[in-house]
Amino acid sequence: MNLVRTFSDARASYKGTVALVPTMGFFHEGHLALMTAAQNSADTVVVSHFVNPLQFDNPADLERYPRDVERDMTIAEEAKVDVLFAPTSVEMIPQTPLTAVTVDGLTDTMEGVMRPGHFAGVATIVTKLFAGLQPHLAFFGRKDAQQLAVIRRLVLDLSFPVRVLAHPTVRESDGLALSSRNTLLTSEERLAARELSQGLFAAVTAVEAGERNGPRLESIVRGALHSSRPDYGELASQDRVERLSELDRPSFLAVAARVGKVRLIDNIAFDLAAGEVVADRGLRLKHPSLLYR
Repeated sequence: MNLVRTFSDARASYKGTVALVPTMGFFHEGHLALMTAAQNSADTVVVSHFVNPLQFDNPADLERYPRDVERDMTIAEEAKVDVLFAPTSVEMIPQTPLTAVTVDGLTDTMEGVMRPGHFAGVATIVTKLFAGLQPHLAFFGRKDAQQLAVIRRLVLDLSFPVRVLAHPTVRESDGLALSSRNTLLTSEERLAARELSQGLFAAVTAVEAGERNGPRLESIVRGALHSSRPDYGELASQDRVERLSELDRPSFLAVAARVGKVRLIDNIAFDLAAGEVVADRGLRLKHPSLLYR
């Protein structure tokens, strides 16, 4: 594995087609699943490792974000990543930015409301990664459904020659979506955090029984949040992130809630196949996550 700190050194390491897995580090099985998918699709796999300060509206949240570069280097090497791009702040943000990338419309709801400026920070850094690393493919997890929609529209609008591919959410054995933030939960909070996925799975059961009404599905999710403090529970289209009154197109049912001091998000994607609604529940681990090693 090549550890590089600059865009030019990363590009000099390439052979053949290049797949990028953008991350903020503190790797878990969700990241590993993206790395594996990238390895199955390209000749060179580049994993970026940068905690993006532009996407944090709360300085305390940025300070609290888990970091362990040495751990991540070991995991990436064991995963046979070709290039680990771990830039300095100066390489990524050499000066106070005077340019920001915004995607209007898709960021007016959910995370865009709860975290002002978040998506501009994400879109700006992802744009820099696409421009500086010049990948042919880029892999993102479905856990961040609104972010995925934003990135896909960014690529379309700015004509980046990169194909964005999504991977199912990877979950812990009890259904909780994998996130580095899970390590910040106390044992009691960890139990309460399961309410997010339990509410989503209950909504999936309703969909499989024929329910298509958006507000009723949203109510099922929010009704499961007894110990956590919900920010939202919404059904939205996958492409435009428009709130839906009826599940009649590719969509996602998203939830965000605060458990103690930790804010968690999760969602279930609904795809259409041969006119039928198919829920993507994600993939469950059969063992404790490497987050807790």
